[in-house]
Amino acid sequence: MQNQTYPFGHPVGQGASPVPKQNPKLLTEFGRGLAALRTQAGTQTELAQELGISQRMISCYEGHTEYSPVALLPGLAELLGVTADELLSIAPLKKARQPDSRPLRRMEQIEKLDTGKKRQVLQMIDTLIENEQLKRYTARGGTAHANG
Repeated sequence: MQNQTYPFGHPVGQGASPVPKQNPKLLTEFGRGLAALRTQAGTQTELAQELGISQRMISCYEGHTEYSPVALLPGLAELLGVTADELLSIAPLKKARQPDSRPLRRMEQIEKLDTGKKRQVLQMIDTLIENEQLKRYTARGGTAHANG
């Protein structure tokens, strides 16, 4: 096979190099911005699940393509708490970012569960919160008493 080049400049055939690891210097402006916003909001896997795509696609958008996923822009912007213009670096990011919307979305999903499952989830959340409060209390030097 003769060494050829695809329209995007990737060598093909003998001597072709493997796909390079993500290099921050080579990231597109869109990819850099997406990666920074996504890092604050969660993992690639979590974002991919929310959008209904693969984690590999998120990775590709963050560093291996110069094209933004037009069909996903509204969903990405909403999940990351920014506007599409901010996501595309057309407008500067607002200084005050919105709080993480994942817990709110999870609560909306919990609301759709039947009463028994909803009760179980809320009991689990209450237990986690109480344990965290107890850890903070004891870390400040307080002691827990069984009788209050």
